[in-house]
Amino acid sequence: MPETKSEHTVRSFDKELTHLSQTLLRMGGLAEMQLAQAIDAMSRRNTDLAAQVVQNDVQIDALEQEISELAVQLLALRQPVASDLREVIAALKISSDLERIGDYAANVAKRSMALNQVPPTEPSHTVPRMAQLVLANIKRVLDAYVERDPHKAVDVWESDAEVDEMYTSLFRETLTYMMEDPRNITPCTHLLFIAKNVERMGDHATNVAEVVHFLVTGSQIQGGRPKGDTTSYAVVSPPEEA
Repeated sequence: MPETKSEHTVRSFDKELTHLSQTLLRMGGLAEMQLAQAIDAMSRRNTDLAAQVVQNDVQIDALEQEISELAVQLLALRQPVASDLREVIAALKISSDLERIGDYAANVAKRSMALNQVPPTEPSHTVPRMAQLVLANIKRVLDAYVERDPHKAVDVWESDAEVDEMYTSLFRETLTYMMEDPRNITPCTHLLFIAKNVERMGDHATNVAEVVHFLVTGSQIQGGRPKGDTTSYAVVSPPEEA
């Protein structure tokens, strides 16, 4: 059974933990928005929106720094133990993953600006579907953190394999387009980088799921992390000449 959080003798300690949690959730909400806007910018070929996503990345960085300072202060002054210690350490770890999600969203936005300079290609329609799945996982894992729900965290952890499978499928499709027409090489290369960034965001959502599970239960998720990314072994044969 998950541990229940009792009210501390020093009420200010509860307020400090609440502030830490609320700051983390603000950071998570901003990371969600960054990914959503980056994909929207790519889909609509909106360079101005992409540039805004790149500029807004500093806000996520600032929140990570704030969380780091709050956590260090709590560790030094309160010397938390048991579930309280897990609370502080979890905030540190989750903020690090959210910061990386923000970085990858900015990378997607930068690549989308490059894509806007060349004609669109067919594989570009697959990336938003993959990103929507990752976005849903980020939202669900943040809900799991708020609700202290280890089962929801495990659901996110398990669904990452679906993200990997979509990435593998897109990888193969994009290579095929590149081989069929050399003019597709530039846009497809940018698409592959975008897709990889999205896939990595999914991995960070999975990291958060593992932290949430440990935060609530005090134990790690059992079993190896599900993986569906087989691009390291992918071989795509060139089309046969007519």
